[in-house]
Amino acid sequence: MKQIFINLPVENPDKSMNFYSQLGFKNKPEFTDDHQKCMVWSDEFYLMLMSFEKFKSYSQKPLPDFKNTIGSYVTLQVDSLEQVNELLHRGLLAGGKESIPMLDEGFMQLRRIEDPDGHTWDVVFMDLSKL
Repeated sequence: MKQIFINLPVENPDKSMNFYSQLGFKNKPEFTDDHQKCMVWSDEFYLMLMSFEKFKSYSQKPLPDFKNTIGSYVTLQVDSLEQVNELLHRGLLAGGKESIPMLDEGFMQLRRIEDPDGHTWDVVFMDLSKL
C-alpha cells in the first residue's frame, strides 16, 4: 500500500490536533508525542502536525508566515454538500478561518478554510453525474 504523509509546522500541536479532529481526522497515537501529532484522514493519507522546532530540525530553510502567504493548499473530498458545510462549521468553531466564499461550479461545491496557523484546505463535494 502506498501512503502520503503531509508534514505541517504548527505553533501548538495540541490546538492543531483539536482543529483537525473537528474536520474528521483521527489521531494515531503510535506516531504522536509532545512535539508532533499524527492525524489520519484515510488508510493512505496522514497528516503530521509538527511543532515549529521539530519541523525546523528537518529543514535548513526558514519558515514563511503562513497566515500571510500561500504556497499550496490541500483538498479533502467528502460525500455530500452537507458534509462540506458541517466540516467547515466545526473547523470554524475550532479556530479556523474561511478565506473565500463557497464556490459552486454546478457539479462541484467547494469551501476553503485556513487552520489556526494559516495552512489552507479546500473541502469539496463533486457530483460527477452533473458533468
